[in-house]
Amino acid sequence: MASRKNVTYSARPTHAARSAHAKGDKLFRTYDTSAIRPKRSPVPAIVGIIVLIVALVLIIFGVFTAFKGCSSGNLVAEGTEVTVVVNEGEGANSIADKLVEAGLIRRASEFTDELARQGASDSLHPGSFTLVGGMSVDELIKVLQTPVQAVMFTVPEGSTIQQTAQIVADATDGKVTVDQFVAAASDASAYAASYSFLEGVGTNSLEGFLFPKSYPVDSSSTADSLIRAMLDQFGTETASLNFANSPAAQQGYSFYDMVKLASIIERETDENYRERVASVFYNRMAIGMPLDSDATMAYIVGREPTPDELDQEHPYNTYSYMGLPPTPIDSPSLGCMQAACNPEQSTYYYFFIGPDDNGEMKYAFSETYDEHVASYS
Repeated sequence: MASRKNVTYSARPTHAARSAHAKGDKLFRTYDTSAIRPKRSPVPAIVGIIVLIVALVLIIFGVFTAFKGCSSGNLVAEGTEVTVVVNEGEGANSIADKLVEAGLIRRASEFTDELARQGASDSLHPGSFTLVGGMSVDELIKVLQTPVQAVMFTVPEGSTIQQTAQIVADATDGKVTVDQFVAAASDASAYAASYSFLEGVGTNSLEGFLFPKSYPVDSSSTADSLIRAMLDQFGTETASLNFANSPAAQQGYSFYDMVKLASIIERETDENYRERVASVFYNRMAIGMPLDSDATMAYIVGREPTPDELDQEHPYNTYSYMGLPPTPIDSPSLGCMQAACNPEQSTYYYFFIGPDDNGEMKYAFSETYDEHVASYS
């Protein structure tokens, strides 16, 4: 087959044809063809603008991130002490930022990268840490991995819930307030499922069960956690009492009754006469005599009661109400609970404890009222 010739403008491309075509093409280029041109869609342009904006945002974000991770303020002088507080549950990134702000490291990534390398991101403890300028990143990590030694506070024997709440508030610098602690301790039923010794307490407060002892407190402490620590201690301390086989139980008194009586003994005598004072109260209840303890009304009025207050009708007035008060009146010591479980066997119905003419404490126990009056007259 013969090869096809490339036909351009004319089947017979003569000089005249080419000249005519060139002239026509020149004229065609001067015509306004906008009316017959196809319309261009605006979508590609809009998409382009959006892409450009997104690209700019990403660039700015990248620059900001790089600046944050790489830039730093001035570091504190070597040897300068800086306090950094790590809150409970605070993450490594937040802690790293605090170290940068404190002038201990230049870049947050120095800290977080080293944590990741050690696989130690979840090993940092909460607390208030004293750090020193010039410490290496590894040294900072080791310090923050060390639990902060907790502050200790002490609940003295015979403390009430209100007094304990104030001690806790002072120990936590107000993080746990008096009102928060009192509210958490106001209903024993909230803890009864965890502590069998609260059986029978019902919705009364935890008065009597916040064991008097020293306890640690740190930044993670709450009213609930501190109360549970005291209840745990109560359970540990009283495990040796064997109340079920005690004389108090054999006489029909409940564990809660024992704690009530122990709290009164705590206020009425010292360690030398606990068992004998316990016997006086048991002897009185056995024959239907009132306990006649000023301490129970002192719990209500917050001080030594006046004679008029001792004449008032009140459930805690053991001059006018028979038997034990509705609740304990303080947190008794283990010694007082032991005395309430195992009282001395005596025939005393009265006792007097007070200063004699020389200012020395005088202890007198009597079987009759006349003997009792004579003991302090």
